[in-house]
Amino acid sequence: MHVVRKTSYEQDMQLFAHRGVAFWYGVLVLAALLAPLALNTYYLSLLTFVCVYAVAGVGLMLLTGYAGQVSLGHAAFLAAGAYTEAILQAHGIPFVLSLPAAAAVAAALGLAVGIPALRLTGIYLAVATLAFAFIVEEILTRWESVTRGNFGIAVEPLAIGPLSFDAEWKFYYLAFGVLAATLLAARNLLRTKTGRALVALRDSAIAAQSFGVHLAWYKTVAFGLSAGLTGLAGALYAHKIAFISPEQFTVMVSVELLVIVVVGGLGSLHGAVFGAAFIVVLPQAIVLAKSAFGISGGGQAAVDSGVFGLLLLLFMLYEAQGLYGRWIKVRYYLELFPFYRRATFRRQKTYARTERLQ
Repeated sequence: MHVVRKTSYEQDMQLFAHRGVAFWYGVLVLAALLAPLALNTYYLSLLTFVCVYAVAGVGLMLLTGYAGQVSLGHAAFLAAGAYTEAILQAHGIPFVLSLPAAAAVAAALGLAVGIPALRLTGIYLAVATLAFAFIVEEILTRWESVTRGNFGIAVEPLAIGPLSFDAEWKFYYLAFGVLAATLLAARNLLRTKTGRALVALRDSAIAAQSFGVHLAWYKTVAFGLSAGLTGLAGALYAHKIAFISPEQFTVMVSVELLVIVVVGGLGSLHGAVFGAAFIVVLPQAIVLAKSAFGISGGGQAAVDSGVFGLLLLLFMLYEAQGLYGRWIKVRYYLELFPFYRRATFRRQKTYARTERLQ
């Protein structure tokens, strides 16, 4: 097992714990770059969706996993980014300008939600963001002069100067590049004063405030950053599916994004990627299972919703650290084998002295 001997506090601020970690990340990046050579168009398309959803997952992870603010309205920010990108592309705005504009519009909406919701926490904040998602969905449906309502908007083919992303492998490289940049930016943000303040806010708002953390400011910053990254994913999503309408940004999308961070692993950027792969692969697995057992008929969306809800409940009850937490346990098991003990990861409950008397 690799043991890191820390001799200074600056080591906690390093991007990689040791050179071995950097090596394996390099191998992972190399494998991702070589994926188009080994995968056909269908599987490469799934991998592209994983990258797009992972960008949105990183955005929600900053808000829910690191700042501790639950949101059920991130479908609204995804829609804001997608519609902004589609409208700007229709007016001839180049992608290098429309992409940051989509993120900026979504971030502005996030600030518009975050400021009024400063006094809300827990279930009350979740209900408030859910109501906001309903409002945005209704606006997209009724504001036909801009959004074309239920008729939807066809998104122009993506091109950056003379480079046209007319092949699946080209768009995959673009989505992977945006995901890599997003993860790197989020990792560096979490190493700063702002990142430590978000974690302190999540762990204990009272303790964070006693140490001088401005709660209102950092809650607002968390909402803005989270919404901006989700809008960035929305812009990529619009180009990926080439057509958007209000039906694609319902509350179920917000639930899927929440599933990403909870099932992937709260408080971990790795969990955003694990969770994105989970929600992309799971519907395909359900279809294969139905075919294997000879189950016919429609209702795929209803089945997906039921399975998402059930798995979300099971993970919260039995594996609170998500898929990434489970991977950490498997990795430690392999490192400690054959000296692994079953009680290594057993959750223990501690009691205060007053609680023991009850």
